[in-house]
Amino acid sequence: MKNEKYYLGVDIGTTSTKAVLFTKTGIVITNHTINYPLHTPNPLIAEQDPEEIFNAVLGTIRETMRKSDISSEQLTLISFSSAMHSLIAVDEQHNLLTNSITWADTRSANHAKKIKEEMNGHEIYLRTGTPIHAMSPLAKLVWLQDEKKDIFDQAAKFISIKEYVFYKLFGRYIIDHSIASATGMFNLEKMSWDEEALLVAGISSEQLSTPVPTTEIIKGTDKKLCEFMGISPDTPFVIGASDGVLSNLGVNAIDPGVIAVTIGTSGAIRTVSNTPRTDPKGRIFCYALTENHWVIGGPVNNGGMVLRWLRDEFAAAEVETAKRLSIDPYDVLTKIASGVNPGSDGLLFHPYMTGERAPLWNANARASFFGLSIHHQKQHMIRAVLEGIIYNLYTVLLALEELTGEPKRIQATGGFARSQMWRQLMADIFDKQVVVPESYESSCLGAIVLGMYALNEIDDFSIVSEMVGKTHTHEPVEETTNIYRELLPIYIRLSRLFEEEYDSITEFQRKHISADKA
Repeated sequence: MKNEKYYLGVDIGTTSTKAVLFTKTGIVITNHTINYPLHTPNPLIAEQDPEEIFNAVLGTIRETMRKSDISSEQLTLISFSSAMHSLIAVDEQHNLLTNSITWADTRSANHAKKIKEEMNGHEIYLRTGTPIHAMSPLAKLVWLQDEKKDIFDQAAKFISIKEYVFYKLFGRYIIDHSIASATGMFNLEKMSWDEEALLVAGISSEQLSTPVPTTEIIKGTDKKLCEFMGISPDTPFVIGASDGVLSNLGVNAIDPGVIAVTIGTSGAIRTVSNTPRTDPKGRIFCYALTENHWVIGGPVNNGGMVLRWLRDEFAAAEVETAKRLSIDPYDVLTKIASGVNPGSDGLLFHPYMTGERAPLWNANARASFFGLSIHHQKQHMIRAVLEGIIYNLYTVLLALEELTGEPKRIQATGGFARSQMWRQLMADIFDKQVVVPESYESSCLGAIVLGMYALNEIDDFSIVSEMVGKTHTHEPVEETTNIYRELLPIYIRLSRLFEEEYDSITEFQRKHISADKA
C-alpha cells in the first residue's frame, strides 16, 4: 500500500550485517544479510576490515530496499544496532591505522589483569559498568600504548565500528550512550567520559567521539550514498544502541524480573533496571538503553561459534549428509544429540574456546572435555557441547540472581532458538519456563521500536509486546532437570580448579603458536 509506513533496522554484527524491513506492527517484509570474515590468524587475534563492514551496511540496505519494492518516501526511518567493544584507531586525516579490533581479541588480556590489580580497575568498573577484561576498549588502549606505540601516538581518534559507519555516512564522530557505556570509559552517573579511565588509557576526551543519546536523529547523508542505497536524502537515521540491549527490547524483556537469554555467535543473559547498577564482585555489566532503561547482565564469548567449530572439525560426514538431504547441518547435529541421554552419560564440556567473559572474566580460559570414557562416542561429544554452552549461561544467571532475585520469566532468542531440542535443553538446565518469540530478528526489531520512540511515534516501549508475534513455550522436565542438578556443581567446581592451569596452557600457546609480528 502506498500510504503504508515502513521501518528499517540494521544490525552490525560480528560475522554479518543484517537489514530487516518491518511494518509499523512488527511484520517482517523482507531482509538481507551480508557475511564477512573474522580474521583470526592465531588464538589471540580477532580483527575485521572496517571498510568491508561499511560496504556491508550499504549493501544490506540497498538489497533490502530493492527486494521490498517500496518507494523511498515510504521508509520512515533507519535505526541501528551494533556489536560492542570494538576499537579502531584513525589518524588526523581520518585514515585507518588499524583494523577493527573486536571483542573477541584477547591480546590485551595481561593488560586487563594489570588494570584490575594495579590501576584501581575495580573502582573504574563500579563507575563505568564494563568489567575489566580484554574485550573492553579500555584494556585494548592500554595494550596499544604498550605494544603498538607508533600506532597509538599517530592516532587522532579511537572509535568503534558503529562510529566508523556513522562518520562515513555523516562526517561526524558521535557515539551513542549504549556503545559508550560498553567502552569501560563512560561514567554511568555523569553520562560523560570518566576522567580516571581516560588517564589509565592514556588518552584525552578529544580523542573519543561525542556521546549522544540512543535516540539521536541524524539527517543529511551524502546524496550519492543515498542513491546507491535506494533511500531519500531526507530519511532520518536513528543512531540506536548496542545489539545486546536492543535484543532485550526486541524480545519484550524490558520489565524488571524478565530475563532475556541470547545465543548467537556468542551469548548473553540480561535484564532491565530503571537505574544503573554494578556488581560488588565485578561479574556483571551495566549498559545504557535510555536514561530510564539500563540493561544489566553477563556476556559469554562461546555460543554458536563453538557449535560451528564442532561442525567444521568433527562433523564432515554429517555435513555431507545434510547436503544430500538439503537440510541444515546443525539440524543433523541436534538430531544426533537428541538420541543421547541427558548429561551425556557423565561427559562435561567447558566451552571456553575463545577465553571467557562472564562468569569467569578470564581471557586465558580454555575449553575442555571432562569425564571422557571408553564408552563415549561422537554423539556424546555433540550433546556435551550443546549442554556445556547452556551450563555456562546458567552460571551467569546465578550471578545475576544475586543482584536482581529469581526471574519471573525467561525470553530466549538468537540462532539457537531455531532448534526445538536446544530450547528444551535450556528449560531443563535452567529449571525455568523458557519463552521463545517466533521472530528471531530481536536486535533489528528493538532498533526500530527505539527509532519510533525517538521520532515520538510511541510514548513508551509497551508496543513491543504486540510485535513479537507467536511464541514457543518450553517447560522443564523434572526427571531431566534432576540429572542436571547433579552435574552442575561438578561443572562449576572444575572451572575454579582449572583457573591456574588456564594461565599455564595459554602461556604455552603464546610461546609455541606464531603470534602477530605486525
